[in-house]
Amino acid sequence: MKTIDNIPTSKIQRASKLVSTGAKVGVNYLKYYGDKIVNTEEEAKKRLNQNNASDIYDGLKQLKGSALKVAQMLSMEKSIMPQAYVEKFSLAQFSVPPLSPPLVIKTFKKYFGKHPNELFDTFNATSVNAASIGQVHMATKNGKKLAVKIQYPGVAESIASDLAMVKPVAMSMFNIKGKDSDKYFKEVENKLSEETNYILEVEHSKEIANACAHISNLKFPKYYEDFSSERIITMDYMHGEHLSEFTAYNRDQEKAHKLGQALWDFCMYQIHNLKKVHADPHPGNFLISEKGELIALDFGCMKSIPDEFYTPYFELAKPENINNKEYFVSKLYELEILREDDSSQEIAFFTEMFHEMLSLFTQPFHQDTFDFSDAEFFGKIAELGERYSKSTDLKKMNGNRGSKHFIYINRTFFGLYNLMFDLKAKDIQINNYLKLS
Repeated sequence: MKTIDNIPTSKIQRASKLVSTGAKVGVNYLKYYGDKIVNTEEEAKKRLNQNNASDIYDGLKQLKGSALKVAQMLSMEKSIMPQAYVEKFSLAQFSVPPLSPPLVIKTFKKYFGKHPNELFDTFNATSVNAASIGQVHMATKNGKKLAVKIQYPGVAESIASDLAMVKPVAMSMFNIKGKDSDKYFKEVENKLSEETNYILEVEHSKEIANACAHISNLKFPKYYEDFSSERIITMDYMHGEHLSEFTAYNRDQEKAHKLGQALWDFCMYQIHNLKKVHADPHPGNFLISEKGELIALDFGCMKSIPDEFYTPYFELAKPENINNKEYFVSKLYELEILREDDSSQEIAFFTEMFHEMLSLFTQPFHQDTFDFSDAEFFGKIAELGERYSKSTDLKKMNGNRGSKHFIYINRTFFGLYNLMFDLKAKDIQINNYLKLS
């Protein structure tokens, strides 16, 4: 894969890159209008999406950082994003052009004040894995194989300006109006800032690894604070293949069940026992070992769940509460889905909308075991998401609905459901986490 010798770090450089990407998108639309004349609307739209997804991703992968992270987040919105975008943006999870070896050494010396060969017995300046915020290198120390994650230069300093540039696109895509929109973008900005603080990530990683060490078929790397800093993390090198690589060929249902149960227990134990969760559940953050164990990586994005959100959120996972209209509506107010200044039309619309969504989305919690390989269940979720994304009634209303905590909690569940479906995990014991307390 071609390497990168420099990354635009100034606000002007990064804005210029996005402007040039926008110009390419404009040209694609001109081609699209001509394409519609000689081909069907469906064919023309498909080519437009493929061309735009490719050009946007090519621009973002040069910027890296928050802009690319947003693309990674959007790749998990399979029910909203066109397939071409999902496929292209999902590359941001673990396959982007890495920094060139000279830039790696320069960046390492800047962050740690030493050449990597002064710290490690061996250090490979060629990356073995590159993602949105940092890339991983292999090293050895006293015979132990290590993974060294180095943050891309300028990432931490460009978060606010990057989000400001992508804000108009995100607001349009998710029907977020100007009023009260800042609280959602501030939540994302704060979480992205935390993800660039590698000292905090090491703390999170050790905390979760210790708390969840007793969960069956789940493994974590060991972290080394002496060889870590605010922009560098050193941990055990874990052998395995990415979850998406494993699911592409696996036909062993017993292994799929074992991994699915471990993944589900891991997430449920965090949420219900620790009141926090690994809120970045995409395939690039999980490996499958040769022994068929799940390896959890990258704890930069951890979401704490306050009681005032946790309680009503999970109260609405119970069918008796969903079907008690008065109680259901009261919880919608607690979760800021309904507001005191809503019109009767807005109250009726959003009550019906969220009743339909929650009745479907909480189905796994309504039974002792659940089949996450059920294509019909996931088809209904996709259909519902597509229907509301095209709803003219929704677009007429203020789409800013829900507590800011929804952003990462919903992201966790959408990501978790998608991973469970990819694994084709059947007969998952939903409340098994209660036995782990």
